[in-house]
Amino acid sequence: MNDKLDFSKFSKHLFWDVDITSLSAKTNKAFIVKRVLEYGKLSDWLLLTQYLSIDEIATISQSFRTLEPKALTFIALISKQPRNKFLCYYSQQSTAPRWNF
Repeated sequence: MNDKLDFSKFSKHLFWDVDITSLSAKTNKAFIVKRVLEYGKLSDWLLLTQYLSIDEIATISQSFRTLEPKALTFIALISKQPRNKFLCYYSQQSTAPRWNF
């Protein structure tokens, strides 16, 4: 991944709670991938794939304890990996959400 990742090109809602000047593409790789998978638009996904390969994104995603079901299905299909290779497939939240969206 190129450390010169321009965070201003990503959608503003992805990093609204973070100072983007303190983000590093190298040290915050997992954080960036998770935000793009769960909340990103297609343009954010395309921007991310310019810096990381789909295999790298899938490898990073396999270690996430939680991931939205739609994001899990998306990355599993795109990377041609079975969903059971992802940690979040097995580690469900112990309390069910109050609202199922």
